[in-house]
Amino acid sequence: MRALALAVLVTQVLISVTGSVVRVTGSGLGCPTWPRCFPGSMVPVSHPEVSTLHQIIEFGNRLLTSVVGLVALACLFAAWRMRPYRSRLVRLALIMPIGVAVQAVLGGITVLVDLSWWSVSIHFLASAVLIWFATCLVKAAGEGDEPARPVVPARMRRLLVALIAVTAAMLVAGTLVTAAGPHAGDAQTPRLALPIPNLVQAHGLLVMAYLCLLAIFGVWLRNTRPTKALLRSYGAACVLVLAQGVLGSAQYALGVPEAMVIFHVLGATLVVITTALLWGEARFRGPTPRRDTAARSHETAEVG
Repeated sequence: MRALALAVLVTQVLISVTGSVVRVTGSGLGCPTWPRCFPGSMVPVSHPEVSTLHQIIEFGNRLLTSVVGLVALACLFAAWRMRPYRSRLVRLALIMPIGVAVQAVLGGITVLVDLSWWSVSIHFLASAVLIWFATCLVKAAGEGDEPARPVVPARMRRLLVALIAVTAAMLVAGTLVTAAGPHAGDAQTPRLALPIPNLVQAHGLLVMAYLCLLAIFGVWLRNTRPTKALLRSYGAACVLVLAQGVLGSAQYALGVPEAMVIFHVLGATLVVITTALLWGEARFRGPTPRRDTAARSHETAEVG
C-alpha cells in the first residue's frame, strides 16, 4: 500500500514536469484535437503543418496520463483490500483516479481552446491539488486512523493554515507569470496582457512571505517537542523554497531558459509536497493498524 501510494505521488509529479516539457518545446498542439490526436486517428500521423517531434512529445504526455490513471486505480484497489478496512485511506485513494479523469478533461479543454493561458493555469493548479492529496495519501498509508492529536500548539497550526494559503497564492502567481511569458506551448498562442516585471515582483513577494512564515514557525518550533518527521519536513521546506527562489531569480535574469523552467516546475511540485507534509506531521494519528492486531481485538470481543 505504501509503495503504491508513493507511486501515485511520483507519477503525479512526473505528469506535471512532462507537461512543462510540452509547454517549453512548443508541443502543446502536437496533437491538435482531443480525445483523438488527429481527426480520425488516436495516434500521431504525418502532417505537413505539425512537427513530428511536437507530436511525439504531446502524444507521449497523453500516454503518460494513462499510466498515472492505472497506478491510481491500483492504489485504490489496494486500499479497498486493506485489512483492517481503513475508510480514510480509501477516500484519499478514491480522489486520485477521479482527479486523473478530471485532469484528462481539463487537458482536452486546454487543447480545444488552443492553449489559452487561463486553461493552462487551471490545468497546472489542478495538478498541484492532486499532488497535495497524493502526499496526504502517502502519509495516511504510514499512520493510524485515530483522531488527530496535535504535535504543536494551536497558534502554530493556524500559522500553517496561513502558510498553505500563501503557497496557493504563490502557485497562482507563478502560473500568471508563465501565462505572460514566452513559453505558451505553441508559438501562435496569445499571452496574458499584463506586465511581466509586475507579475514577477508579486510572485517574489509571496515567496518572501512564505519564508517569513517558515521562519516564525521555526522560532516557535524551538519551544515545542517536535517529532523527527516534523523537523525533517520543516528542514526540507526551508531548503526547497530557498532553492526555488534562487532558481526563479536566475531564470528571470537569464531570459527564462527552457531547462530552468522545467526544473522550476519540479521545484514547485516539491514545495507543495513539503508543505503538505508539514501540515500532516503537525498532528499524530497513531501507529499503522496491523492485521494481527485487528484479529486479536476481534477475538477478544467475541470471547467477551
